[in-house]
Amino acid sequence: MSNYGESNGDLNVHEKQLEGHDLGENGDGSGNGVILGIDGGTTSTVCVCIPFFPSSKTLPKPLPILGRAVSGCSNHNSVGETAARDTLEEVMAEALSKSGSNWSTVHAVCLGVSGVNHPTDQERILYWLREIFPSHVKLYVRNDAVAALASGTMGKLHGCVLIAGTGCISYGFAEDGREARASGAGPVLGDWGSGYGIAAKALTAVIRAHDGRGPQTMLTDKILKAIHLSSPEELIGWTYADPSWARIAALVPEVVSCAEACDQVATKILVDAVQDLALSVKAVVQRLSLCGEDGNGSFPVVMVGGVLEANRTWDIGEEVVKCIQDQFPGAHPIRPKVEPAVGAALLAWNFLMKESTENCHS
Repeated sequence: MSNYGESNGDLNVHEKQLEGHDLGENGDGSGNGVILGIDGGTTSTVCVCIPFFPSSKTLPKPLPILGRAVSGCSNHNSVGETAARDTLEEVMAEALSKSGSNWSTVHAVCLGVSGVNHPTDQERILYWLREIFPSHVKLYVRNDAVAALASGTMGKLHGCVLIAGTGCISYGFAEDGREARASGAGPVLGDWGSGYGIAAKALTAVIRAHDGRGPQTMLTDKILKAIHLSSPEELIGWTYADPSWARIAALVPEVVSCAEACDQVATKILVDAVQDLALSVKAVVQRLSLCGEDGNGSFPVVMVGGVLEANRTWDIGEEVVKCIQDQFPGAHPIRPKVEPAVGAALLAWNFLMKESTENCHS
């Protein structure tokens, strides 16, 4: 079963060693120090450690992953500042330990985390990081959507990313550096195309069917069986006993199964989700003019998250792409080959190289 509680793509990045490349005195690239990339989602936080290649204009392929660690949620809006900070420190320490490195070997850190919606959010997290790392370490904090975009464009900030997992957000960059976002405001403010939004609508449909306000639906039996309940009345207690977003979002596969069996209620929920997700991408594309003056310009749309995974007959991701391309035929969907944490590490490397170039020319 796909993990619809993940806000990033679960792309199973394994640790790799390179052959035939100059990887530094330790043979793994860590002799020149390391870079940390962190993807902090609503469900989990992933940190990867890659070598720092100070004299390279391009990175080796495949990119060596020296260490990788996974921990819990680091969204301060979900778990609070103390728990978020503890999670970040724990996951970075574990990745460094697995790589055989330590805090003093770090050259740069790029943290892409959900819940970074304002400069004050960035400053808060930068303050935490500055207390952990030596002053020479370059620190970059962005929304997790930026890291997800970089995972599909290999570190280049251009185009649009759509994340649909527990939550959802669309984020984009124009060639001139302008950026825009849509959605990503959380379940209370209506990210209805997200895993949480889809599943919450399904739970509501079950309650409405039970009390006579809505049509009967296969969702009732399917969801009750999935969470081991015997009647719709028990749904209320189950929902509010632990209303975590990921726990609700985990019910998305049941909604998809019912839609595949032609249940009209489930189908409408998914159709509405497709429209919402496509609309968030269209809003970003239009604000940044990514499609060019004639509307036919080419631009990447990076697709990330369990809701968009192409492994079911009722393929939400494919339907979203069709909806986007109906208006913007130049939209080019990309399924990333690396996970967002690697995208964050690539961003850190690109930022370092850009700063180095600017310093040389100043």
